Amino acid sequence: MAKNFSTREDNYSQWYNDLVIKADLAEYSAVRGCMVIKPYGFAIWEKMQSVLDGMFKATGHSNAYFPLFIPKSFFSREASHVEGFAKECAVVTHYRLKNSPDGKGIVVDEDARLEEEYIVRPTSETIIWDTYRNWIQSYRDLPILVNQWANVVRWEMRTRLFLRTTEFLWQEGHTAHATREEAIAETEQMLGIYADFAQNWMAMPVLQGVKSPNERFAGAEETYCIEALMQDGKALQAGTSHFLGQNFAKAFDVKFLNRENKLDYVWASSWGVSTRLMGALVMTHSDDHGLVLPPKLAPIQVVIVPIYKKEEELQSINAVVLPMKQALEKEGVRVKYDDRDTFTPGFKFAEHEFRGVPLRLAIGPRDLQNGTIEVARRDTLEKETYQMTDIGIKVRHLLESIQSNLFNKALTFRDDNTRYANSWDEFVKLLDEKGGFICAHWDGTAETEQKIKDETKATIRVIPLDQKPEPGKCIYSGAPSTARVVFARAY
Repeated sequence: MAKNFSTREDNYSQWYNDLVIKADLAEYSAVRGCMVIKPYGFAIWEKMQSVLDGMFKATGHSNAYFPLFIPKSFFSREASHVEGFAKECAVVTHYRLKNSPDGKGIVVDEDARLEEEYIVRPTSETIIWDTYRNWIQSYRDLPILVNQWANVVRWEMRTRLFLRTTEFLWQEGHTAHATREEAIAETEQMLGIYADFAQNWMAMPVLQGVKSPNERFAGAEETYCIEALMQDGKALQAGTSHFLGQNFAKAFDVKFLNRENKLDYVWASSWGVSTRLMGALVMTHSDDHGLVLPPKLAPIQVVIVPIYKKEEELQSINAVVLPMKQALEKEGVRVKYDDRDTFTPGFKFAEHEFRGVPLRLAIGPRDLQNGTIEVARRDTLEKETYQMTDIGIKVRHLLESIQSNLFNKALTFRDDNTRYANSWDEFVKLLDEKGGFICAHWDGTAETEQKIKDETKATIRVIPLDQKPEPGKCIYSGAPSTARVVFARAY
């Protein structure tokens, strides 16, 4: 399965691309910058979606759906918002085609030009807040806690499967509140949910904090984020939660009668994660043998492979494996019995290893005689022989162990690749030689941040929520600083 497969050391970017394609997660489509998410990849996304959807609903949110097309005039109402997205917008100008005059093709029918052009949804704040104006009259209508699962379009020049594509899938929460405090609490709550999902389901450690003004979401007063570190030493923004203040309420005239019987503008939040999480999952755990999946998100947690030469041996193995499979499924384990007779056991071992199945069980005639089964872990590539007795409990414990091991391994990697710089020369040297997260002092100005980015391509990934006061001097300007921030080169 891994033939012609790049290694991380030789070419990390090619390794990632090869892995996504060869592991049947996704492939490039005929549409420039867009991808086809294949069934195996979509099964992982569906699991992510299901878990997150449950988390959202458990905190009082409901799903809704809003139009894909947004009137262009809506974007002009919030100046920073349109400025932030203008270069990425796809615009619909006509609604009809016709045969060309020479009869050799089709052309745009100029008589079918739209009176107002539509933007293909890059994000939904504008269309949703125009809608909320009709939903909200008084404090009794608040809060509104709505989430949308949808696709969005951002016209990217450089694309990479899952990490940055012209069209991608995501969820976007949009909430409306009566007070500033409630909106901020919502924003922070959703950041916590994202961090919980990343760490406890994806086994991916993340830093939580806020973005600098230069990196803030267009139209937000504050952007909270979770940042992860990939194996090549680059950071990846894995989720964001925005406190929008009253900006969009003012832009779309969304007022309500408050408890003091006075008109006020509504307070807002928005938050989202996307199929970029798929790329994060691949790059956090996978190795030169292929995909590595945390058990909680693996479409197949356990694969059972029979080893036999004769049909009667297969029948004997089936008599043991089928009840075992049912018992594992009763334990909530997602199991596949790979009894295909068109491939050898060796091919199946390689295929399932490459596709990241957490546990592989192999059983042959000798195992039947001894009451044993061979167990192979994907995370460590270790093999061990187990007695079949209580195999359901043993498998469940092994899956828990794999989940925990993957998180701890990723956490150790992040800790080993988090460094401190106290001068500009040290900062540049660490960045070029080591990469990773670099904690350094910054003077708090957008000008200095931009100069650092221009000279090194490193950005402030996060201002940690748990940062401790530490007086110092900015590594670039030498101006006073009250605490360190986290820099990195990023996806």
